[in-house]
Amino acid sequence: MTRSPQRPLPASVLVPPAAAGWSAWLQAARRLDRRFAGHFVPMAFDYRQAPALQPEVPRRLRRPYTVRVGYTDWGSPERVPLVCCGGVANTAMRFAFLAADLWREGQRVVCMDWLGRGQSGWLADGSEYTRDTYVEQLRQLIEHLGRGPVPVLGSSLGGSVALALAARHPQLVSALVLNDVGPHIPQARRARRAETLARHYVFRTPEEMTRRAGAAQKHDGPVGEEVRLFIAYHQTRWSAEDGGRVYRHDPRALLAYQRDAARSVDLWDAWSALRCPVLLVHGLESDALTPATIARMQRSHPITLAHIPDTGHTPVLADRHQTALIAAWLRGELPGPRELSVPHAPTRRAWAAPG
Repeated sequence: MTRSPQRPLPASVLVPPAAAGWSAWLQAARRLDRRFAGHFVPMAFDYRQAPALQPEVPRRLRRPYTVRVGYTDWGSPERVPLVCCGGVANTAMRFAFLAADLWREGQRVVCMDWLGRGQSGWLADGSEYTRDTYVEQLRQLIEHLGRGPVPVLGSSLGGSVALALAARHPQLVSALVLNDVGPHIPQARRARRAETLARHYVFRTPEEMTRRAGAAQKHDGPVGEEVRLFIAYHQTRWSAEDGGRVYRHDPRALLAYQRDAARSVDLWDAWSALRCPVLLVHGLESDALTPATIARMQRSHPITLAHIPDTGHTPVLADRHQTALIAAWLRGELPGPRELSVPHAPTRRAWAAPG
């Protein structure tokens, strides 16, 4: 597919005043969206859910079935992709700025929507939204792409899943980029996040969207308002029944996360089994990736550790210095073990495609 260059938009026209109403909000979001038109292909594959992943479903109702999984594909299909998977409530388009920057340097990037989020279908029973299901989903995506082994980038939940997959199926994963996530996430932190996610929010005005979504993104670091608008647009949809925009996900998936958040994440056995190179991106103000966890990770596996100042859980990876770091590491220019700090780049101007 030919990917034609797009004329950049001046930053002044990208974000409307909140009081302008949904019409202006949507127009601005769609102008942002058009920047990326032609640079990726929306794709899908049929994920197969096995009866073994339905343990809480009555035995007589268990059966294999397929669910459509959506993903975006940036770059030449002949190249080995970096596979990106986000957090528990993220959609694939959260990675658009990272994917666009890497694509400009010739890297293919594939970004997947988890089951029950974004453009992916919903599972038949809420109890099926488990880490084991997500590991199987990621495994099937890599096999569907047919280009393995591949490097995998995972933010939060995505990092936990990628780590578990790399330990179980090392032949599929050539390298890991863990975005502010390690083998341990404290239960208290997970419970706080789950309490927020499990609520059903209806954004009835752009002002409400800005207030609530902005509060949810407060730990993402110094991120421009246009990036926040873009993420909010793709993370929500209009609901005629509710009379406003709602998150683009299956509420049962986030209720399942709330139940799972009653305990800490413990993937130290998977970490011990890991054999591939690791880039660990750490938000210095993170309450999910603690200094004690990082120290234990460094003692048992050589890693490249990159600290992001003024940022918590999790960096958006829209900053040009952060995307350049990931590109350099993927090229083998920053082998571990080493530790570095990544200062924030100047505010990004409207992203322009290469000619």
